[in-house]
Amino acid sequence: MLSTRAIADAVKEAVARLACSLRPDVRSALEQALRSETSERGRRVIEMLLENAAVAERDAAPLCQDTGTVWVWVEAGEDECVPAGLPEAIDAAVRDAYRESGLRMSVVKDALLDRTNTGDNTPALLDVSWRPGSGATVHVMLKGGGSDNASVVQMLPPSAGEDGVVDAVVRAVEAKGASACPPLVIGVGVGGTFDTVGKLSKRALLRPLDAPAADPRVRDLEARILVAVNATGIGPAGLGGSTTALGVRLVSAPSHIAALPVAVNLGCCAMRATSVEVRGA
Repeated sequence: MLSTRAIADAVKEAVARLACSLRPDVRSALEQALRSETSERGRRVIEMLLENAAVAERDAAPLCQDTGTVWVWVEAGEDECVPAGLPEAIDAAVRDAYRESGLRMSVVKDALLDRTNTGDNTPALLDVSWRPGSGATVHVMLKGGGSDNASVVQMLPPSAGEDGVVDAVVRAVEAKGASACPPLVIGVGVGGTFDTVGKLSKRALLRPLDAPAADPRVRDLEARILVAVNATGIGPAGLGGSTTALGVRLVSAPSHIAALPVAVNLGCCAMRATSVEVRGA
């Protein structure tokens, strides 16, 4: 059986680490972008991002003042029982991690009716699903408001095809990408329904930039989208250049015959996400 405490401990450790340490694959992608960026101003921005990451890790300080909302996705093995009290335990872990690490509290009680800060960055956003095997994979993401605000969902006709998906991503980046702190990591979800395609796009952001898609068709489409996004010239920090995005990650799923849902979830240059394996008792 899965332990509530083990999952909560994994979340607490991940929050503290993600807030102050740039994901290794993102750091490597920035270093590569520094060598290939065509704009002098763009190269200077990337240099500052790398310097910021080094200082944050050295001083255990947040990579960004917007330490985000916390999304936790628990993929439990089919052989396991999900323990009672999991949401409360995860909220307690988030509360402790934010207070102990001195992170900014960014959650309000109600988006419309009561915008009073909850004071502890809870509640966390929790999803639970099942996968083959035992144990659990605990995914944790800290998502800043600037990048999430730039995300979109579109319900395209099936006839739009791959060209329509590429166009939807490019238009989303052109509309709000400069406000999402580029260079971006772009998560694309295709399929499902209106209420599920957004989660696909967020899950896409979990795949590291140095982990190519297993399906060559997905790899080709990701590469095509990346070329089109970088051709916009938005560049690092929106100041112009050839590196608007570091990478594109796409997840697709079944859908209705009359539908082609597409979601674009932009990740900022401080892409804070990790996946942790937790063993059952």
